[in-house]
Amino acid sequence: MTILTLVRHGETDWNSGGRIQGSTDIPLNDTGRAQAREVADVLAAEYAGREVVVVSSDLSRAAETADLIAAALGTTVSRRLPGLRERSYGEAEGMDAPTFSDTYGAWQSADVPGAEAWPVVRERALAAIAEVVAETPEGVDVIAVAHGALIREVIASATGGAFPREGERLPNCSVTTFRLDGDAWEMLAYAGVAG
Repeated sequence: MTILTLVRHGETDWNSGGRIQGSTDIPLNDTGRAQAREVADVLAAEYAGREVVVVSSDLSRAAETADLIAAALGTTVSRRLPGLRERSYGEAEGMDAPTFSDTYGAWQSADVPGAEAWPVVRERALAAIAEVVAETPEGVDVIAVAHGALIREVIASATGGAFPREGERLPNCSVTTFRLDGDAWEMLAYAGVAG
């Protein structure tokens, strides 16, 4: 049995500007660093006295968020995993939400040239998580810092599509926690908010 905590990275300038980042490597801004320090303090208190492994996406916004969390926990990030990268949005990367909607239509059904297919995002995310969990000793928990769309796909898979609910988003530095027991996933904490 493993406790898996998924943390979305802190804010970037593209987040604050409503731009689609995808696999574009945009760093945290000052707000994002403050958010990361805040969630790091919360997780340090929650995980006090427990063994934990911290991993992240290899994109800088997730990597820096993970570094701040690991430091608060008195450890270091053990791995940077390309499998935890955000979905590639192809030609839509850098667009703001209104331009995306005008160009491609509804978010979940949009056919964007060069974008990674949703099932592929889910498959690689679950494979990366399975790899980390398999390598982690029994009784050691995992904190994985990743990206909004990728985390949404993991949540949808783990809950049979019950979450995230329509119209919900995962804020920057939000935390979603699962108990993994073999192939069984149980969501313990969910961070989706309306909007």
